[in-house]
Amino acid sequence: MTNVDYDIVIIGGSIAAHQAALTATGLQAKVALIVGADFSYAYNFNYQYVLSEISKITQQARNLTNLGIYETNININTASFNWNKALTYARAVSKNLNQINSLPNLAAQGVDIIIGNGQFQSSGKLSFTVNERRLYSRTYLLANGSRPLIPDIAGLGTIEYLTLANIWTVLAKTTLPENWVILGGVPQSIEIAQVLARFGCHVTLIVKHSHILPNLDSEIAQLLTAQLEVDGVRVLTETKVSQVRRIDNKKWVQAENQAIETDEILIATGQQPNLEDLNLPAVGVKWYEHRLVVNEKLQTKNHRIYACGDVLGGYDIPNIGNYEANIAIENALFFPKLKVNYESVPWGIYSQPMVAQVGLTEIQAKNRYPQNQVLVCKQYFKTATASQIQGQIPGICKLIVLENGKILGCSMLGIAAEELISLISLAISQNIKVQNLDKLSPIYPSFSEILMETAREWNRHRINKNYGLQELLVSFFNYRRDWNL
Repeated sequence: MTNVDYDIVIIGGSIAAHQAALTATGLQAKVALIVGADFSYAYNFNYQYVLSEISKITQQARNLTNLGIYETNININTASFNWNKALTYARAVSKNLNQINSLPNLAAQGVDIIIGNGQFQSSGKLSFTVNERRLYSRTYLLANGSRPLIPDIAGLGTIEYLTLANIWTVLAKTTLPENWVILGGVPQSIEIAQVLARFGCHVTLIVKHSHILPNLDSEIAQLLTAQLEVDGVRVLTETKVSQVRRIDNKKWVQAENQAIETDEILIATGQQPNLEDLNLPAVGVKWYEHRLVVNEKLQTKNHRIYACGDVLGGYDIPNIGNYEANIAIENALFFPKLKVNYESVPWGIYSQPMVAQVGLTEIQAKNRYPQNQVLVCKQYFKTATASQIQGQIPGICKLIVLENGKILGCSMLGIAAEELISLISLAISQNIKVQNLDKLSPIYPSFSEILMETAREWNRHRINKNYGLQELLVSFFNYRRDWNL
């Protein structure tokens, strides 16, 4: 009889793996976390968030004269940006986050940390071997993330280029290139394109789809594209790159019938799950080129092996990976009853203004339900007092609801969208209907007014479509006005 070493063995050094380890050890389970010998902390992606925040502050500083501030020593323009100092600050933030979420801190909370590369073993009992040690566990969790997917483009292998995995490491050691071509429409590529443009770079963003991001509400995508172009990003949609070349120390990108000269190329076309070296076929785990096969409970074809995060495929979005980690841990440690429901999990793009989305988009809802039952409630951020006060008026909130008030989804672009979307996410997960949002009494002024006013649009839609109700209300008030006071 084989002794069981752990309740769960987690494979990977991703943010989702960290979340899973914390959740499991918090439930008093015995946990091992295996990270590769080439492990590096996953919090370096925060560079673009920090730099985006710096660019937002400088953008606000340009509006100081509109607020009646005429300090002669304030001169904010792209020439006044100090890229190296901005990177130093971003590096410090990333270092702090790495310290807070470090392996020693996990170990202090009861997680066994094992550094090394290993494989599943199928001979005898299911196990995972690392550093010539065979680990036996009741369940296993794949949370070892992904790596950049490099497209098959002629000439790409003959030049140097950057990816989402190394861009900040490379830029920390060099001056900021002036001209950029970014290939691929993923949330991170959009964020980086805007950051670089706001720091004075010439940026061309090339995507193969008709919209900048295929899973984004089409109206929000158009507004986001317009904002990027205002910031100086040249956006080429439905464009295929056929080759890249180096000519006279310059890089050239052939995009359809355009030849674009550039100093640097960033590849951000997608991610490739890290699955090849784990001996998964031997233990019955199935995967395709860009995604791992799991069921709604996040079990692989071997039901003792679970998975979460971007190792599943798709976008690398930390909060979705953490959501999956919590579901996977609950199912792995206890009884596998919980199922993922992505329609209540928000996601966003850290652009300026922020983009956030949860549930179904307008097109998705009208494809799933009869179109005459789907109502689209809109409100513009410029109607909110808080937006006017802060001078942050660009933006829109779209609530997608059924006639009975069930909220199907929400898409928004605007200041504080990353916070507001969480309220809609909670409403969807708890089946709170839109008429209950109409009863909000937010502090005045606050951005929550946007949600309340958008929810009121549902009531207006409902009354406008119900002619019988309109006549009843008119008759009631006509009758009541005839009463003697």
